[in-house]
Amino acid sequence: MRSQAVWAAILAPATVSATLNDLAVRAGLKYFGTCLSESYINSDSQYAALINDKTEFGGLVPENGMKWDATEPSQGQFSFSQGDITANTAKKNGQVLRCHTLVWYSQLPGWVTSGSWTRSTLQSVMQTHITNVMGHYKGQCYAWDVVNEAIADDGTWRTSVFYNTFSTDYIPLAFNIAKTADPNAKLYYNDYNLEYNGAKTDTAVQLVQLVQSAGAPIDGVGFQGHLIVGSTPGRSSLATALKRFTALGLEVAYTELDIRHSSLPPSTSALATQGNDFANVVGSCLDVAGCIGVTVWGVTDKYSWIPQTFPGAGDALLYDDNYNKKPAWTSVSSVLAAKATSPPASSSTTLTTVITTAPTSTPTSTTAPTTTSSSNGAQQTHWGQCGGIGWTGATQCQSPYTCQKLNDWYYQCL
Repeated sequence: MRSQAVWAAILAPATVSATLNDLAVRAGLKYFGTCLSESYINSDSQYAALINDKTEFGGLVPENGMKWDATEPSQGQFSFSQGDITANTAKKNGQVLRCHTLVWYSQLPGWVTSGSWTRSTLQSVMQTHITNVMGHYKGQCYAWDVVNEAIADDGTWRTSVFYNTFSTDYIPLAFNIAKTADPNAKLYYNDYNLEYNGAKTDTAVQLVQLVQSAGAPIDGVGFQGHLIVGSTPGRSSLATALKRFTALGLEVAYTELDIRHSSLPPSTSALATQGNDFANVVGSCLDVAGCIGVTVWGVTDKYSWIPQTFPGAGDALLYDDNYNKKPAWTSVSSVLAAKATSPPASSSTTLTTVITTAPTSTPTSTTAPTTTSSSNGAQQTHWGQCGGIGWTGATQCQSPYTCQKLNDWYYQCL
């Protein structure tokens, strides 16, 4: 693990000169972001430095500070101290703020889950909660996750105090209240396992149609992206799932991305697979008009929620426990850089496949740029840069990948 992290740290700066959010914006996304853990922002200087680096993370979402148990622990008594940590950090740094979450079956205070509610009394509770919380952050949130995880893994409606009281009527109700509370915020439905495009995704499509048919506003769907190394769908399949919602007139985003290893420590091949999986997810967003951003659910493996929830699994993020960039960081930066440096779709430039046969060879084509070859025999990984104007790194790709020209400044192992 340590040797892989060191290799990634050495390789990454040579692969791209920019960092993740800068590359994402240049590639056409609104942001590349992360969640902020309220527990560590003031106690870990390395963590804080990355959170505050807008070039790396241009968007923030609170990990826990805006959930119901944090904002209204007792009925009618509101506390925003934890949520304000993320909101104030984003404001200070000029980062996009995603706000999370208003109506969810989990992390509810006991007074909500144990109450004896009628439709009228629970509607009043929802109205009070959403109006106060959104009102406090009005004008600050690019988007709110209004309803979170309303669908069970088998595609049925998830039981909760809200569903048990209203059936599905609570969903358009929540969106209508939210629109009144902050008319300018984007309103999202957010859930996990939509990426696999199965029964749960089908029901999510029905949910959107249900909200739209009720005349309620909905602007986006968040794909959480809590995935497993080696079991993550391919880039094309992921894009297909995203397009089911953009076809309904919505925007989409990956909102909580992490890709966990099922066993630890991960092998070298597992780290490479994780990198490919991350690249496929980010690449699928780049492939879909209407996919506006990617948020990873944490900065470092050191503070990930995964090990506590999935014992024996982990190492699901882009930075390891020691804040070294992992191979997955290189994969993500490379796929973003490829898009960021590609010519516009209307350009007449023709992409030329160039195969290098020796570590000292350089990509050649009828418009080949000047490239200084690496002389150390190194081979570039999948998605890594392998040529271009001024490039001095490896020009040979690891099998079975080949070095392909994207433009004069950027050749990539594909």
